[in-house]
Amino acid sequence: MRLNGLRLSWTALTAVVVGLVISLASCAKVGPVTQVTVPDVKSVTGTWKGLVYRSGVEPDRVTLTIREDGSYDLVSDQRPGTSAGRGKLVIADGRLLFEGERGRGVGTLLRNPGGDLVMNVDATLSDNSVLTAKLFPSNP
Repeated sequence: MRLNGLRLSWTALTAVVVGLVISLASCAKVGPVTQVTVPDVKSVTGTWKGLVYRSGVEPDRVTLTIREDGSYDLVSDQRPGTSAGRGKLVIADGRLLFEGERGRGVGTLLRNPGGDLVMNVDATLSDNSVLTAKLFPSNP
C-alpha cells in the first residue's frame, strides 16, 4: 500500500515539475520588452495596425500610415463607420512626437525577445480626452 502512495506522490511531483518547466519556457518566449531608440522617421515608415483604447469606449481598430517626410494618415474603424485624421510626426530623444488635426501624442517603440516591434502611443485629444494605442507593423 505504501508503494502505491509513493508512486502517486512521485506522479504528482513530476506533473508539478513539468508544469513549472512549461510555464518558464513560455515566459522565456514572452520575456521583457526593451525600448528601441528611433533614429529617424524612415525607420518607422510604413503601415502600422492595432487598437486604440479610450476610457469607457470599446477599443477601435486603427491603421496608421507613416510616410518618409513624417506626415501620417490615421484611419479608425469606429462604430458606426470610420474616422480619419492626419498629421506630422518628428523624432525627439528616440521617441515619436505626433501632432495631429485633433490632438498630440508621444510614441515609443518596443521590441520583445522574439524581435517583434510594437509602437505604444499615449495621446491627448483637443477635447482633453486621453487615449492609448498599441500598433504593430503591417506586412505589405
